[in-house]
Amino acid sequence: MRHWGTPDTLRALLCELVSWHSRTLTEGEIEFPKKVYEKMEAVPYFRANPTHLHLGDADYGRRFFTALYKHEKAEKTIVLISHFDTVSTEEYGELEALAFHPEQLTKELKNYMDELHPDAQNDLKSGNYLWGRGTMDMKAGLAIHMGIIEKAADEGWPVNLVLVTVPDEEVNSSGMREAVVHLNELKEVHGLDYTLFLNGEPVFSQNPTDTSYNVYSGTIGKIMPSALFYGRETHVGEPLSGMTSPFIASFLTRKMEWNPRFKETDFGETTPLPVTLQQDDLRLNYSAQTPFGTAALYNVFTMKKTAADVMNEFEQVALSAAAECNQWYRELCEREGIPSVGEVGVLRYSELVAYAEKKLGRDYIVALKHDIGGHEGDDREKSFKIADTLMINCQELAPAMVIMFTPPYYPPVNTSEHPLVLECVEAVVKSAKDHFDLPVEQIHYFNGISDLSYVNYKDENKGWAVYEKNTPVWNTTYSIPFEEMHKLEGPVLNVGPFGKDAHKRTERLHIESAFVKTPVFVEEVIKTVMGSGA
Repeated sequence: MRHWGTPDTLRALLCELVSWHSRTLTEGEIEFPKKVYEKMEAVPYFRANPTHLHLGDADYGRRFFTALYKHEKAEKTIVLISHFDTVSTEEYGELEALAFHPEQLTKELKNYMDELHPDAQNDLKSGNYLWGRGTMDMKAGLAIHMGIIEKAADEGWPVNLVLVTVPDEEVNSSGMREAVVHLNELKEVHGLDYTLFLNGEPVFSQNPTDTSYNVYSGTIGKIMPSALFYGRETHVGEPLSGMTSPFIASFLTRKMEWNPRFKETDFGETTPLPVTLQQDDLRLNYSAQTPFGTAALYNVFTMKKTAADVMNEFEQVALSAAAECNQWYRELCEREGIPSVGEVGVLRYSELVAYAEKKLGRDYIVALKHDIGGHEGDDREKSFKIADTLMINCQELAPAMVIMFTPPYYPPVNTSEHPLVLECVEAVVKSAKDHFDLPVEQIHYFNGISDLSYVNYKDENKGWAVYEKNTPVWNTTYSIPFEEMHKLEGPVLNVGPFGKDAHKRTERLHIESAFVKTPVFVEEVIKTVMGSGA
């Protein structure tokens, strides 16, 4: 008898997974994969094949987990991908203690009906949703994969399945970036043919009123062009003797925000416009000295563009912003009758490094990156600290915009036209209509960002080299296994349950979609792969 063979037992599994709270960068995230390992050990196939279970190291003590079901006569292999980390829960307020207990939270929320927006109120009254952190994003996907691999092993399906669930998807995807290497090792050791990479991310609404069921044949890319603005310091009582970094930053930020230059359209779908994710003064404390270091992060979504493409466009926007800044400043100098402190230049981080190597020596830069990399702080903070320190030692380059990349980077992936993907989508559409009278739409780019970005990597012009050269923490605290990703050739698809309000207090999972419909669709995809000649 299977552990998770019914909607009720699958629901109970999800509630147990959610109760193991695993917010990113917490102890719970570290402990979670070991608990999944223990659950999978109870499956008869894995009791007989314990070496097919694996815990692999990521970073900060975190680990990813894989489980391989291997049929002796099969070569075709489907990789079932999920992540188990969640975002934090502060927004639940006095209900935070119940955020990881879906059944109790769903009942208790009825006493807080007036605090919910109308759509959430209607969904709570319907009884069709299970509420809580991680229900939708994305422990339901993991639960479905655990149930399907158990069923496949129990019934002896002639296919190989690799379940991989990872930490850190919500921040830097260190789990998936490390799992890529292990997937290639499994491929070599067991002679696997990676036929399909099947993610279980939930169905994200295309707009606030959208309730359609979607399958995704690609995933949108995300990259963060960033800038260090370095001015000339002065006392606040002598403002015209310097140039503040916020003044310089204002010109580029205005040009980057919602800039249609970065918009891409593919298969009739369009990327969201760029926005500023963060803009900060680098000073640690208030003083009467004017700020001379400011950092800004810009979010850019991609469909076809490589890192090189984005950097080239970012550089052009920065040059235009610097020209406007310099024109404005020249007019100020003429009006006030003051000498200029210099014109704002634009240089890539790679150019700053090349200049600093000649002046300070390569050993200095290597030691600097190692020293800053060992300190506390995230990769974005460390990136700016490295660039800022180099500029402090190369102030003759100021005033300047130093343009760079900061982590994370999610390359876009799309396999909408792959014959197997077309077969699988058609199978899901037919199954949904026949079993549930449910219409299904194919979306070509998953709009929630996913770990599918790290498989099936295509970049014939090696645009990734520009990313490596212009990311200050590259190979210190952050790296992407581009070569290993390229080896994982195989189409991608995302089939997951419907839910609403990921990352919000009102995160909720549609019960029938998760425990009745989606398992049928996932099974249909797997059996389509088994019978396909594509």
